[in-house]
Amino acid sequence: MPAVGPASLSPAALLRRYRASLRAKLVSIVIAPLLVALLALLLIMGLWGDRAFQALLAYKVNSDLLVAHEYFEHMVRGVEDRVLQEARSHALVAGLGRGNAMPAILADARRTHGLDFLQLLDPQGRLLAAAPAGAGADPAAWRIVSSAAAGRAAAATDAWSAAQLAAVSAELARRAQVALRPTANAVPTDKTLETRGMVVHAAAPVFDEAGTLVAVLHGGTLLNNNLGFIDTINALVYQPESLPRGSQGTATLFLDDTRIATNVRLFHGERALGTRVSRQVRDKVLLRGEKWLDLAFVVNDWYMSAYEPITDSRGQRIGMLYVGYLAKPISQAKDLALGVLVGLFLLLGVAGALFSLLWARRVFAPMARMVGTMRALEAGNTGARVGPVGSEDELGQLAGQFDQLLSDLQQRNAQLKDWADSLDRKVAERTRELEESNADLRAARQQLITSEKLAVAGQLTAGVAHEVNNPIAVIQGNLDVAREILGPAAEPVRHELRLIDEQVRRIQQLTSRLLQFVRPEAYAGNMERLDVGEVAAGCVDLVQHMLKGASIRVELDCLATRQVRISRSELQQVVVNLLTNAIHAMPEGGTLTLGTRDWDGQGVTLHVRDTGHGIREEDLPNLFNPFFTTKKQMGTGLGLSISYALVERYGGRITVESAVGQGAEFIVWLREDGAAPAQAEAGGGVP
Repeated sequence: MPAVGPASLSPAALLRRYRASLRAKLVSIVIAPLLVALLALLLIMGLWGDRAFQALLAYKVNSDLLVAHEYFEHMVRGVEDRVLQEARSHALVAGLGRGNAMPAILADARRTHGLDFLQLLDPQGRLLAAAPAGAGADPAAWRIVSSAAAGRAAAATDAWSAAQLAAVSAELARRAQVALRPTANAVPTDKTLETRGMVVHAAAPVFDEAGTLVAVLHGGTLLNNNLGFIDTINALVYQPESLPRGSQGTATLFLDDTRIATNVRLFHGERALGTRVSRQVRDKVLLRGEKWLDLAFVVNDWYMSAYEPITDSRGQRIGMLYVGYLAKPISQAKDLALGVLVGLFLLLGVAGALFSLLWARRVFAPMARMVGTMRALEAGNTGARVGPVGSEDELGQLAGQFDQLLSDLQQRNAQLKDWADSLDRKVAERTRELEESNADLRAARQQLITSEKLAVAGQLTAGVAHEVNNPIAVIQGNLDVAREILGPAAEPVRHELRLIDEQVRRIQQLTSRLLQFVRPEAYAGNMERLDVGEVAAGCVDLVQHMLKGASIRVELDCLATRQVRISRSELQQVVVNLLTNAIHAMPEGGTLTLGTRDWDGQGVTLHVRDTGHGIREEDLPNLFNPFFTTKKQMGTGLGLSISYALVERYGGRITVESAVGQGAEFIVWLREDGAAPAQAEAGGGVP
């Protein structure tokens, strides 16, 4: 039995084995529904469970927020009750007739009721006395004071400016200050200090013994930095054992989007006073007036959070009340429970699959025997048979019929082999005859197609060149006439006229190259014996203008001692074209090497090598095809094809060696006694 290696356990190998195994397919038909059902059940349970879990968390935090909200309202009503109680006290009413005693009475009442300030106003809202002593904060402007002056006690939560706080007490203004801390995801702000204060205040009417309204009592409490108040909310909402181990509850009071009282901690344990809520929560709660019941990143961790807006006496949203608890321990407990459940499902699935496989192994034993027999037959054992399988079901009957079929096939194969040998001999003889005939036909057909293509291309190109040259001549003539007539007046369009000249010359060069490609014999020059190295070195001067400003170093390595018979102008055209291509291949600079070598007694080889970006392997076969170019913006695709045609006419050829990123080398093979153009057309050339 062959060893099972990593290659045999690759996905591709397992897929091939599955496709070749009927047993695997039948077992998968049995197991697949079970696995699909398990996966679907897990998916449904996961999605539903996660949604239900999130809903449960939201319900829990909403309940916590209701408790915090009730305590906050209870505190507001408590301030109202204490102010109302003091307004009805005998001591206050009795002290109205003694103006100098009123500050002491108010100071004693403020301490007794735990208020930050108490103010006694006349029915028109003017300050009569205050504790602590101060100028007052224009109390008549508050709606609750107007309500008390009308005989109804009222309480509210309002945002007081720094000036209003300072008018009551400098100490109150100082206590209200909260330094703002940089907070990720918060709305950008230039403020560094929150000087406003959130004040819970109440006003109650004061009646004399005759029942006449004689004054208004106004008092309240500052909530900025009121840590006892916020800790009490947290203790009420999150009783011991109300959260899973590792989680913790938090509560916060916001003025606008800034924490002014909180038990949320920073990384080093300090309370996160002055940090700000995220833009997303601020927009939903403060701008749209909606509750937030969802996960939120609070200072340094994720909390299941609940926010609700706090409105002032005018119905404006001035802050938020928040409660929440750390989400990570609860999520970990959920993930653990889900992981245990998934593990149980997977364990049951694997156990069911193993049971199905063991059962299927016994059922498919005859089939395994048949597969083994087929492999033995493939290995050349023509006498292999399944034999008795000890099963009377359909698979057992199939094994018996399979053995009978193999015996019949073995007998018929012997007869077919004899017939096939005879037929193969006859077919081989006939095939050889047909191949010999077809080879001649293919060669003649290819030669005819090539000739027809060249003839059609020549006629079309000559016609196009003729039709293009006529209007070009007219354009050039009229352009010269216009320049001559305009004289100095043509100076404003001198640049445009020069561009027209350049484009006309470019079209003329293109038509000349087309004609030279299809009728090279019409452009042939006088043949003479030339030193290829001397001509090549002279061509460097012809492209010197292209080397200016380019970081290209030219090296000459001309070692050939032989001369070749060729037209000087055509050889120059070939060399200049190869040099131009090499320079274009090195836009960032490099080395251009031009050299010659003797060619095994047959002639000279000219080498043009650059260190440019090289030529892609898939482009190499097309380099000498007409109109093929890799210089999309500046090439016509005729330079190399014309050069190749010129060299080929003299019995030579051009080859190229290149790899991407390693430059390219073009080699021109020139015969010592170059074939005349007529000879090249008749079939002369490099073998």
